[in-house]
Amino acid sequence: MARSDDRKVHWYIPKLVERLEARRIDRREFLRTSTLLGLSATTAYGIVGKVFGESAIPAARAQGTPKKGGVLKISMRVPELKNPHTFSWVYDSNTVRQVNDYLTRTGVDNVTRPWLLEGWEASDDLKTWTLNLRQDVKWSNGEPMVADHIVWNIERMLDPNVGSSWLGLMEGFLLTTEGDTTKLWDANAIEKVDDHTIRLNGKSPQLAIPENMFHYPALMLWPDEGGEWGEGAVGTGAFGVETIEVGKRVVLKPRGDYWGEGPYVDELHFIDNGDDPAAEANAMIAQQVNGQYEGNITQLPLLSQIPHLQMHEVITAQTGVVRMKVGAKPFDDPRVRKAMRMALDTQKLLQIGHANIGGPGEHHHVCTIHPEYAEVPFMEQDIEGAKALLAEAGYPDGLTVEHPVTVANNPAWEQITVQACVEMWREAGINVNINIVPEPQYWEVWTKIPFGFTRWTHRPLGVMVLGLAYRSGVPWNETDYSNDKFEELLGQAEATLDVDERRVIMADIEKLLLEDGPVAIPLWRGLFSFWQKQVKGFAHHPTSYIFAEELWLDEQV
Repeated sequence: MARSDDRKVHWYIPKLVERLEARRIDRREFLRTSTLLGLSATTAYGIVGKVFGESAIPAARAQGTPKKGGVLKISMRVPELKNPHTFSWVYDSNTVRQVNDYLTRTGVDNVTRPWLLEGWEASDDLKTWTLNLRQDVKWSNGEPMVADHIVWNIERMLDPNVGSSWLGLMEGFLLTTEGDTTKLWDANAIEKVDDHTIRLNGKSPQLAIPENMFHYPALMLWPDEGGEWGEGAVGTGAFGVETIEVGKRVVLKPRGDYWGEGPYVDELHFIDNGDDPAAEANAMIAQQVNGQYEGNITQLPLLSQIPHLQMHEVITAQTGVVRMKVGAKPFDDPRVRKAMRMALDTQKLLQIGHANIGGPGEHHHVCTIHPEYAEVPFMEQDIEGAKALLAEAGYPDGLTVEHPVTVANNPAWEQITVQACVEMWREAGINVNINIVPEPQYWEVWTKIPFGFTRWTHRPLGVMVLGLAYRSGVPWNETDYSNDKFEELLGQAEATLDVDERRVIMADIEKLLLEDGPVAIPLWRGLFSFWQKQVKGFAHHPTSYIFAEELWLDEQV
C-alpha cells in the first residue's frame, strides 16, 4: 500500500541541482546526497539525465528474463551467526541478509534507496529524520511489520550492553555519554509517530542516517526472538533458513509470500571451503559452487583462465590497517606510531600485497573515492625520518616491538602485506615478529590484541568509517584512540552537507591522523570475484554484499 508523496523537498536539493548544472559536483555526489535527503533515486537519475542530455538511469544488465529453478551455491565462510547486531564482518551478514532485511539498501552504484522504508524526510537542520515504513511488508510468520518492531531493533542496537558497532555511527546523533554511562540524549530521541512512522530526534545534525541504516549489523530482527538468530528465524527477507552447520554450510529456501521481487532459485546454499584458497579454487573449477564471496589474490592467475568463469571487479574503499593500541608501549608515543607509517612504501606494498589491484594507502582511512576525500601531502616512505622520530622517542638504536603483529591466515594478501611491512620496518631499525592465526580466531580477539592487522570494508562516506573506528569509546575502536580535536572535527564533518565545505574539515582530520593516528594503511583494495557464467543478475558490490533474491541460473550457458 503506497502513501501519497506529500513530503517537502529538502532546502538543499535545489542547491545541489544548481551545483550539478555548474559542474561543481559530479554525478556520483549529486546522486548520493540528493537521495540521502529524500529524493527518489528515479527522480535523481532523471535530473542527471536532463543536465547531461542523456539517459542517466543505469542500464539493466542485459541478461534476459529471470528464470526460476535450480540450486545456487556460493563459496563463503560460515561462522557463528547467533547475534547479528554484533557482527564484525560482512560475510556474517551475507547469510542473514537473505532472511532479514534492512531499512535501506545502498546499491552497487553507491546510491542509497529505501528498502523496508517507503521513504524518509530530513529536517532543514538535519537534526530530525522522519522514517516512513512500507505498509505491505509481512514477517515470515504472517505478522505485519509495524513501527514497534523497528523501534525495538534501533533501541537494541544503541544499547551499549549489546555491543553493536552501529552505536559508533549514531553516538554523536542520538546518544550522550556521562562518565562511563552512554544513553539516549533525550527521552524522545526515538519517537514512534504511528504504526508506520518513526522520528529520530537528534542532538546534532547528521547527514548519513539513510546510509547508516545499511551498516551490515543493522538487520531488522523479529523482536520476540530477543536478538538471537538461527534455523527457522523469522524475517522479512526473501528466504528462510533451513540448515546451519558452522564451518560447513547454510541451506536457505525461498519464501512463497515475499513482498519484493524474486527470489528465483529453488534453494540457496553457502558452502564453507575453509581457509585454503586452493580448496575454493578447485570447487570453482569443478563447478561444485556457482560463485564466491570474494576472490583471493592467489587464485587470480588460475581462475582467469577457466572458460566457464567470469570475473567481476569493483572499485572500493576496502583496506587493511596495521593498528596499534595507543595504551600499549611503545605505541603510547605518537612519534613511534608516525615512525611506523613513515617506514612504509605504500606503492610497493600495493604491488607486493595486492598485485597493483587498488591504490596505495594514505594512512588516514579516507579513500580517494570518498566524496569528502581531501588531497593532503602524501606520506612518502622516509626511512631516515622514521629513525629520527624513534631517536626522539628514546630509541636511538632502533626498536624491538614487544608485541607481535597478529594477522589472520586468510585471505592470503593480508599475510603477504604484513610480511612486506615487517621488511620495511626492519630498514628503519624496527624489529617486529608476526603471529599468524586462523581467520575465525582473529575475529574473536581483534579488539583486544595490542598490535594487529585488521581488514576494514568499504563505506560510501569517509565520515562513516571514521565514526566506527576512531570515535572514543565505541565498540569497534580497536586502537582505543581518543582525541578531543578529532571528535570535534568529525562532528562538524558529519553535520556538513556541502561536500566542498566537508572536504575542508576532512583535510584537517586527515592531517591530524597522519601526525597522531593509531594506524598505518598500506593499500586500498580493488575487489574481484569469479562466478559461473550461468549466474545472472550479479554485480560485485563494493562492500561485497550479496543480494541473492536478484540472482538466477541460465542453464543454457
